[in-house]
Amino acid sequence: MNLIDIDDFDVPQLHRVLDTAAALKAGEEEPPARLAGASLGMLFERPSTRTRVSFEVGMTELGGHAVFLGKDDIQLGRGEPIKDTARALSGYVDGVMARVKTHEDMLELAEYADVPVINGLSSEAHPAQIVADLLTIREHCGFEDTTVAWVGDGNNVGASFLVGAAMVGLDVAAATPEGYEFNPDAVERAAAYDGEITVGHDPDAAVADADIVYTDVWVSMGEEEQREEKVADFAGFQLNAELLAKTDDAAVMHCLPAHRGEEITDDVMESERELIWAQAENRLHGQKGILVELL
Repeated sequence: MNLIDIDDFDVPQLHRVLDTAAALKAGEEEPPARLAGASLGMLFERPSTRTRVSFEVGMTELGGHAVFLGKDDIQLGRGEPIKDTARALSGYVDGVMARVKTHEDMLELAEYADVPVINGLSSEAHPAQIVADLLTIREHCGFEDTTVAWVGDGNNVGASFLVGAAMVGLDVAAATPEGYEFNPDAVERAAAYDGEITVGHDPDAAVADADIVYTDVWVSMGEEEQREEKVADFAGFQLNAELLAKTDDAAVMHCLPAHRGEEITDDVMESERELIWAQAENRLHGQKGILVELL
């Protein structure tokens, strides 16, 4: 199977991935034998820190091998169609993890590959991030009677998080500026699960009952020319001390990289409320859970 978005897993599978990740992190399972001899092709059309390192180190710790494939290092950068790259890679590796510019490219890669394809980020989804997010929340406060506020852009991470959170029974109260709402498909998919999903445009209302407040950048990769416009549009959506004061000691999450001073302030990132570095570390453990499940 492929993991193009988080609900490609069913609910029992998602919990199993989280259980595997937690067990590997705790040292309750010996990881080296799990993927001995397996190889993962890692295809990157966009730059990466956490996705690249977590999957590469994860494969090593599981006894396997990862091959980095930058766009300019392979024929894809010289015009080879993705479907041709997919079929060629399928003869060499046991799985492909890809970070691509468009979701359509991810779907084409998955259609033509004969091995599992893992979405390491596309324009519409980031399931690898969501596994780490859910592992972090499970460690911090569990899933029962937990509310997470999403404040900011209704982007790929946010859309995947809405669905993943609902799958494990979390309640999500989301606030986005007008014009930056979530894809209606993501909201509809999230609504099919047990978690309660509320979407609106008021950050104060979103965080009021939150146990955790989650944000992401306002200006994503490839949107740099829109920075001035987006910063103006997102006025009032910054995760800062004033907004956090309207919560009951809510913890803070951010998927990184952060633009300190835009969507989140430096003092919040460095405060005792942050779960950001645990969340970043959990990319490694979450990715190992995914790799064990799919490979």
